Amino acid sequence: MSRLLLAGTLAMTLLGACSSMAPVYRRPDQPIAEHWRDGDADATGGDRAIANLAWQELLRDERLRQVVALAIGNNRDLRMALLNIEKARARYRIQGAELFPSVEAEIAASAARGPASLNSDGRATVRREYTTSVGFASYELDLFGRVRSLKNEAKEAFLAMTYAQRSTRLSLIAEVTGTWLTLAADFRHLALAQKTLESQRETLKLTEYQRRQGTVSGLDLAHVQTSVASARADVAAYTAQLKQDVNALELMVGAPVPDSLLPDSMQDAPVVLAALPLDLDSLVLLARPDVMAAEHTLKAANANIGAARAAFFPNISLTAAAGRGSDALSSLFGGDNRSWSFAPTLSVPIFNAGRLRAEFKVSKVERDIAVAGYEKTIQIAFREVADALAVRTTLQERLSAQQALVAAAARSYELADARYRSGIDSYLDALVSLRSLYGAQQDLIALELAEQNNRVTLYKVLGGDAALSRQR
Repeated sequence: MSRLLLAGTLAMTLLGACSSMAPVYRRPDQPIAEHWRDGDADATGGDRAIANLAWQELLRDERLRQVVALAIGNNRDLRMALLNIEKARARYRIQGAELFPSVEAEIAASAARGPASLNSDGRATVRREYTTSVGFASYELDLFGRVRSLKNEAKEAFLAMTYAQRSTRLSLIAEVTGTWLTLAADFRHLALAQKTLESQRETLKLTEYQRRQGTVSGLDLAHVQTSVASARADVAAYTAQLKQDVNALELMVGAPVPDSLLPDSMQDAPVVLAALPLDLDSLVLLARPDVMAAEHTLKAANANIGAARAAFFPNISLTAAAGRGSDALSSLFGGDNRSWSFAPTLSVPIFNAGRLRAEFKVSKVERDIAVAGYEKTIQIAFREVADALAVRTTLQERLSAQQALVAAAARSYELADARYRSGIDSYLDALVSLRSLYGAQQDLIALELAEQNNRVTLYKVLGGDAALSRQR
C-alpha cells in the first residue's frame, strides 16, 4: 500500500508541475523612438560597444580605479543591495520547496499506569506503546499551478533584485567617478587661485614701490589691493571646498581614502569612452540593469495572476504515513505490526464574499501597474541618453571656443599689464583684463569637468559594465 501511495503521489505531483494558469508573458511595446536624434555624437575611444566596456577600461587613472574598487567593497548601499539579493534568493528556495512533500520520520514511545481501583481484577496495570512512522502532512497537489506560479513570482522577484543591485553598482561607479573628478577640478581651481594670488602679490609690491616714488595714484594701489584680497578669498574658499569634496568621496566609498589615491590635478582625459555608432538603436536600453529589473518585476506580477486564478479551483491536500506499532519494543519490527494512514482533503471554494475575485482583480491591476512602471523606466532611460547625447554634440565646440577665449584673454591681460608697468595706462584696465582671464580659466576647468562627467553619464545611461555578471 505504501508503494502505491508513493507512486500515486509522485504521479500527481508531476501532473501539477506541468500546469500553470498564468497568462503567457509578452514584452510590452517600447514607448520610445527607435533612434536618438543625436546618435552621431562624437565620442573618443575604441570601436567596442559601450555596453561591453568594463569600468576598469573606462577609467584611465590608476588612482581612480583603486578608489572605485574600494567603494565597491565598502559602500553601504551596495552592501544592503547584496543582502537583499540573498534574502530574495532564500525566499525563492522556500517557495520552490513547496512543490515537494515534506517527509518526516517519527519515533514515539508512551507508557500509562491504570490504578487498581479501576480494574476488575483489582490489580494496577501498566500499558506501553511503541510506534515508528514515515510520512508527510498537508501536502498540496499543485494540479492548477498555484504553488508553481508563486515559485515563478519569487524567482522573478529574485532576478529583479539582482538587476537592481547591478543598477546600484553602476550608479555607484558613476557617482564615485564624478566626485573624484570634481575633486580633481577643484584642485585645479585652487592652484589657479594660488597662482593668481602670487602674481597679484608681486604686482602689489611693485605698485607700493611706485606709489612711494609717486609714479602711480592711490586709486591704482587700491585696485591692486582689491585684487589681492579677492584672490585670497578664492584660495580660502577652494581650500574649504576640497575638504568637503574629500568628505563626500569618503562617504560614497564607505571607508577612508588614502591621500595617495586623491587627485592633485586632472590629467588629460582620465575617462575614456567607447565610440558611439552613427545610428544608435534605442534597443540597447533593454540591457540596462534598471530596465531589466523593471521587466522581471513585471514578470513576477504576471506569475501572480496565475496563482490568483488557481485559487478559484479545488485544493487537494494529502496527509499520509506508514510505519509500525507494538506494545513491546522488542516486537516493534516483527510480526504483523505494520500500520498506515492516508487522508486526502478536498477543499472547494463556495462562498467567500467576493474575496477571491477581488484578489484576482488586485493581481491584474498590479500587473498593469508593473507594465506602466516598465514603460516609464524605458522612457526615463531614453530621456537620460537623449540629454547626454544633446550635451555631447556641442561639448567639443564649446571646449574649442573656451580655449580660444582663454588664449585671447591671456593676450589681453599681458598687453594691459605691460602698459600699466610702462606707466601708459592705469591699473584699472589691467584689473579688468585679469578678471576676464581668471573667469575664462575657471570656466574652462568647469567645462573640461563637464566633458569628463558627460563620458561617465553616457556610460551609465547606456547600461555600461555589461561584463559585471562575469566579474562577480
